[in-house]
Amino acid sequence: MSQESSPRTAPRTEAVPFGVGLLFPGQGAQRPGMGEPWRDTPHWKVVTRLSEVSGRDLGQLLLDAGAERLARADAAQLATFTMEMVVLDALRTVVGDLRPAVCAGHSLGEYAALTAAGVLDAEDGVRLVAERGAAMEEADRLAPGTMTVLVGTGIVPRAQRLAARMRAERRAQVWVANINGAEQVVVSGTVEAVAALTDEAERDGARALRIPVGGAFHTPLMAPAAPRLAAAVDRTPLHPARCPVIANVDARAHLHDQERWRALMLRQLVMPVRWAGSMRTLTAMARGRLRVVEAGPGSVLANLARRTLPEGIPVRSVSTPAQVEALAAEWWR
Repeated sequence: MSQESSPRTAPRTEAVPFGVGLLFPGQGAQRPGMGEPWRDTPHWKVVTRLSEVSGRDLGQLLLDAGAERLARADAAQLATFTMEMVVLDALRTVVGDLRPAVCAGHSLGEYAALTAAGVLDAEDGVRLVAERGAAMEEADRLAPGTMTVLVGTGIVPRAQRLAARMRAERRAQVWVANINGAEQVVVSGTVEAVAALTDEAERDGARALRIPVGGAFHTPLMAPAAPRLAAAVDRTPLHPARCPVIANVDARAHLHDQERWRALMLRQLVMPVRWAGSMRTLTAMARGRLRVVEAGPGSVLANLARRTLPEGIPVRSVSTPAQVEALAAEWWR
C-alpha cells in the first residue's frame, strides 16, 4: 500500500464546527474482494481481532469469498459488519476525536451504528451479528425467500397496495420490507410471490433490481429466527449511548435507556425498515450543521441521502483507505 493511499495513523484532535452523522449500509452492500484495499493497513488488526472473537475467518470472507457465498445471510452479515468496523477504525484514527452527532444503519447496519454510538462493543457486536446471520439463514431454509428493489413515481403506496392485494387474494407471502425513499421500496417474501409482484409492478411502469441476498428479510417469514437472536441479545451487555441512534422500526432517534434496543433488535427482524422516515428524522436533527458519512461498502445510502436530505447537507461515502484520507483532508484539515 503506497503512502499516498494509506490513511494516516496519527490521531487528529481539532475541534470541528459541525456535527457528523454516520450511516452504515446493510446486507446487499457486500461485494467480493472488498477487504483488499485494507489488507496492508494497520486497520486490518480489526479483522484479526473480530475473527478471534467470532471463531470465523473473516479475512477470508473479505478477500476471497465469491458472490454466491456472500449472498448467504451468515457470511454476508459478518463480512459487511467487519468491513464497517475497519472503516470506523480508520475514521477514528485519522480524525482522532471522532464524536458522531447521530448514527443510523440500514437493517444489519444498525448493529454497526450501535457500535459507533457505544451501545455495543465491537466484539459483542460481531457475536450478535454472527448469531443473527445464522438464525436468519436457518429461517430462510424453512421458507426460502428473496428481495427486490422497485423504483418509480409513487412506488411506496403502489407497492403496499399490490402486496396487500396479493396476500388477500392469493395468500401470497410478500410484503414491503424497506421504504427507502419516495421513489424506492424493497419487496420481500417467497421467491414466487416476489417474482409475481415484480412482474405486475414492471407492467405498471416500475423498474426492478434484484438484491444479492437470500432471505425474506423484514417480513413475518423471519419469525423463526427470533428465539436464537433473542437468546444472543439477552446475554449481550448494552452500554449508554454517546449519541442518538435512529432505529429502523420507528424512525426515531433513541439516546437514553439502552435496554430498549433489546426489543428493537427483535422487532427489526420482522418489521419494515423505515429508512425514508429515518432520513426525515436526521434532517430534523441537522439544523444546517450536519455532515453525513456512509461508512462501509458501496454508496447506496449516500446516494439515497443526497436525494432525500436538504441540499445544504454534505454527504460522502467512504469504503477505502484513500477515500478516508480524502474525506479527512476535505473536512478536518
